[in-house]
Amino acid sequence: MSNLHTSHSFTRVGVVGAGQLAHMMGECASDLGLELSVLALASDDSATKTIHDVVLGSATDAGALHRLAERVDVITFDHELVDLEILEALEADGVVLRPSAQALRFAVDKAFQRRAFRHHHLPVPRFLVVSSSRDERLVPFLDELGAAPVVKASRGGYDGRGVAFAKNREDSLALVDELARSGDVVVEERLHLRSEVAQLVARTADGELSYFPVVTTVQRNGMCVEVRHPSELDDAIRAEAERLSGAVASLVRGVGIMAIEYLVTAEGLVINEVALRPHNSGHWSIEGATTSQFAQHLRCVSGQPLGPVEPTSNFAVMVNVVGALVPGSLDAARQIKDVYVHDYGKSWRPGRKLGHVTALGDEPREPHVRAWKSARAYGTVTQEA
Repeated sequence: MSNLHTSHSFTRVGVVGAGQLAHMMGECASDLGLELSVLALASDDSATKTIHDVVLGSATDAGALHRLAERVDVITFDHELVDLEILEALEADGVVLRPSAQALRFAVDKAFQRRAFRHHHLPVPRFLVVSSSRDERLVPFLDELGAAPVVKASRGGYDGRGVAFAKNREDSLALVDELARSGDVVVEERLHLRSEVAQLVARTADGELSYFPVVTTVQRNGMCVEVRHPSELDDAIRAEAERLSGAVASLVRGVGIMAIEYLVTAEGLVINEVALRPHNSGHWSIEGATTSQFAQHLRCVSGQPLGPVEPTSNFAVMVNVVGALVPGSLDAARQIKDVYVHDYGKSWRPGRKLGHVTALGDEPREPHVRAWKSARAYGTVTQEA
């Protein structure tokens, strides 16, 4: 295992986690001259279809991580469900992690992230971190908010999991105690939203930044169902998003793709979540940008130069496919003309993210119609946005 921490170019990349993000990294690795190895929980995980060097084990198993490290030059991540102390110990042993354990803390620990962003004057909702409903600060804070809050587990949440929208005061207190069983809880102001948007930023080991266009995201039950490029924001707000994205990326100092989700309010942009890996909001870039988010992430991680990220069409619509009560037809989805269908190689299960479809065009409506027609044929449970 190399212990170089410079911008030296690596060829063997290890990926912790074998879900659809690693699957799509595997699809573009050979074009970049890279050899990927993946740490998977099971031999039939999604990424094992595109990455054939597989280490079996958990992302929180130090032994499994060491076995992966022995095969590669640098390690990156498919998810943030990791143990930061184990990762810090790996780094102390000379293992190169991109992003680093220090950077990953911003995505792994929402309480840490919120406190750090507030300290650096980045816009976040009003929040309070507690470990029990009996915290003497909680009731005055809820009084200050007035409306029922959003209650989030500090660690372990994703795709709506670990995030609850309280109905009233009693529900707020109960949710705090429920989520506090696994650690700190972030109690957060629920904002009145005009829309939600996201931006991807790629950062090299030398600190060079590359910005993907801001996109609009549509959520249902805490999960993204549709992404639209370009966003409906005006030029001034788009410029503000890029300024904030650069500030976040420079603070976090991750290497690779970073996704920042923003809440659009009457007062401006507010940071919702961050991820230090390829992200659902960037799947459209596989066909919709000159360099996909997956290729850009691997370029950064391996020390290659950044690729251009100009859009390949005026409009793009990406729709997630989440398993409905009965299976759909992948063949039928592929028969819709001018739609790119991505199957993650997962067995069907209601509520499971099975794939996504993307349609491009010169105007917004027609790609939207094509994408949703294909997604419905595929068998998605989500309703058209």
